[in-house]
Amino acid sequence: MEQMLRDRLNASIQSLHLPTYQEIPNVGLYLEQTAKYISDSLAPIQSAPITGSMISNYVKKGLIAKPLRKQYNREQIAQLIFIAVAKTVVSMDDLSLMLSIQRKTYSVQVAYDYFRTELYAMLECVFSRTGELDTLDAQATEEKAMLHNTVITVAHRIYLSNLLAVLRAETDGAPSPDGKP
Repeated sequence: MEQMLRDRLNASIQSLHLPTYQEIPNVGLYLEQTAKYISDSLAPIQSAPITGSMISNYVKKGLIAKPLRKQYNREQIAQLIFIAVAKTVVSMDDLSLMLSIQRKTYSVQVAYDYFRTELYAMLECVFSRTGELDTLDAQATEEKAMLHNTVITVAHRIYLSNLLAVLRAETDGAPSPDGKP
């Protein structure tokens, strides 16, 4: 029984594919295309999709730059993916501060790639219950430590949410995150 539960839980994140920075479209996506692209990318780890109105609010709050000719570029989409993941554990005000620090410290590409790598590593660690969570180099900057700890928190939130969904499905007969009853 325990192994079956673990298999179903791990299956819930197996289909996750966050695009690399270079895989993110840079042709300019309109608002609804951007929302769909991000929601599809994050579907295995988030139940609520990002909406066009959410993206518009992030622009109004200055979290990301205004779209050029109503189109969002690679840099904005990468930032939106980070926001969509981090907002589950960090307030909007704190996200604004984090993005401000990132802009002063690292390019969007470097920050996004680091975030993506950390998220995959932490999800693997938390879901498989192997490895060390605190793998941060002692010489890491405070900015990297902040992101590292944010990602650890996100990974635990995703694990707990998926575990509860699997357990709920077993008791209620409802579909679990992997689509199985």
